[in-house]
Amino acid sequence: MFERQLAAALSKEGMTEEEILNALEIPKEAKLGDICLPCFKFARTLRQAPPVIAAKLLPDVQALEFVARAEIVGGYLNVFFDRTYIAKEIAEIAENEIVGKNDEGKGKTICIDFSSVNIAKPFHIGHLSTTVIGGALYRIFAHLGYRVVGINHLGDWGTQFGKLIVATRKWSSIDEVAANDEYFLNSLYVRYHREAETHPEMDDEARAWFKRIEDGDKEAIAYFDVFKQVTMKAVGKIYDRLKIHFDSYAGESFYNDKMEPCLEILRQKKLLKTSDGAQVVDLEEYGMPPCLLVKADGATLYATRDLAAAYYRKQTYDFYKCLYVVAYQQNLHFKQLFQVLKLMDFDGADDMEHIAFGMVSMEDGAMSTRNGRVIWLQEVLDKAVEKAAKIIEEKNPNIVGKSAIAESIGVGAVVFSALWNNRIKDIVFSYDKVLNFDGETAPYVQYTHARCASALKKGGGYNVAEADFAAITDDEGYEVIKSVLGFGDSVKLAARLREPCYVTRHIVELAGKFNRYYIGHRILAEDAPTRSARLMLTQAVKNTIRTGLSLLGIDAPEEM
Repeated sequence: MFERQLAAALSKEGMTEEEILNALEIPKEAKLGDICLPCFKFARTLRQAPPVIAAKLLPDVQALEFVARAEIVGGYLNVFFDRTYIAKEIAEIAENEIVGKNDEGKGKTICIDFSSVNIAKPFHIGHLSTTVIGGALYRIFAHLGYRVVGINHLGDWGTQFGKLIVATRKWSSIDEVAANDEYFLNSLYVRYHREAETHPEMDDEARAWFKRIEDGDKEAIAYFDVFKQVTMKAVGKIYDRLKIHFDSYAGESFYNDKMEPCLEILRQKKLLKTSDGAQVVDLEEYGMPPCLLVKADGATLYATRDLAAAYYRKQTYDFYKCLYVVAYQQNLHFKQLFQVLKLMDFDGADDMEHIAFGMVSMEDGAMSTRNGRVIWLQEVLDKAVEKAAKIIEEKNPNIVGKSAIAESIGVGAVVFSALWNNRIKDIVFSYDKVLNFDGETAPYVQYTHARCASALKKGGGYNVAEADFAAITDDEGYEVIKSVLGFGDSVKLAARLREPCYVTRHIVELAGKFNRYYIGHRILAEDAPTRSARLMLTQAVKNTIRTGLSLLGIDAPEEM
């Protein structure tokens, strides 16, 4: 909030605007000012004592129209903003439903590879993080003016499809699979692994069927296509509930004919070596094991297809950045991938980023789809919606559109829970935690939005021209104003650090500050100037919360 203007005014010889901007801090206590400059950071460069530097800068600070006063405390230059001047900034936010939008990313394309479901496997709770983190980053970058390409790199290749064909032929039929859902497919997959423990010859049969898929055999492809259709129909419903959109579903199979050119580049650069019949890139010099690209039997791997995907994406989208939202367990894979691309002199090698996140486990251990130890995401969403519906029925049974509101609250609670912590943190899944609607949760923020909507509806509008901005500059009101005006910075920080939690936490903080203000101040005050100012502040809060929730992929109901 006004940091850029302040930094520009303070930039002197030996102190650039960017250096000052990076040095500015928010004091831990409000009594120390709205912002401060620790001048000791420049003492060595300027060869002056911090208090002397602060004294030289003081007149320039005091001359700024948005500054009420400034004072020197030790080596700090503490700045106090003019609260009424700051409060007037609220008017623009109240008039714009979308808050914090800008065009810093204009002309730049960001590819985000996320979710990347496996064909024939239902969505489980472990897929939630990559899906909602990727979805939030997609919306955040678009909010900042970037052209964003959401990519679902489908896991649609591998021996598991041969296993499913064997299972279908033994215990079902292609027509029965087509008429069923992804859970039926998964039951066949689980049964296959159980039976294969005592009949290992089934694995040879599965590999043979997958070879037929690779060779384009019509019968094998017919099974493969049904598996894909059943899965995509099912995951499409989940994506709709989570408000997730993709611009490309080009999966592993898409790159089957695009790997050889990459391998040829490696051969020309003499990077591809033979090891026990397999083809690898030696990465010992970089502290990593060899990157295996072609097995001894001629089969390619994830890394081979990822190389091809990187070239395709650069050629197709000319990306500024290419992000991979994948669990940290794949850290080595991406380090190897990025290093191989650098050795290939790939144009976008320095613009690839692995956006790692923590793993999700059950309270009694790790999940395993093949062993049937898993918590289905649809089940979690349904339970959350069911809980929301019960609460609505108890507290507001006559509300219009109960089922839609319950869906917004329940799904919102699940999404919010996955976006609350820093993404790298491991999560032990607990229904009690996910279905807790109290405290720092989406329902709390949604309720605050609905409270704002109710006050605005009762107030019947406000008049900017008559508003008494000084009426909202008491300590509680000023805290709300600063939180509203600081929202755009939190969005930028979330984008820069690839951490949606900065948006999540900001709107929780704003909701808390507004609710304290709401309890201590009558929004519909008797005198019109005060009422207009408070309603305007309420509108600005509503717009900010609504924008924040939308960036996370969560609805903002008008009533609850």
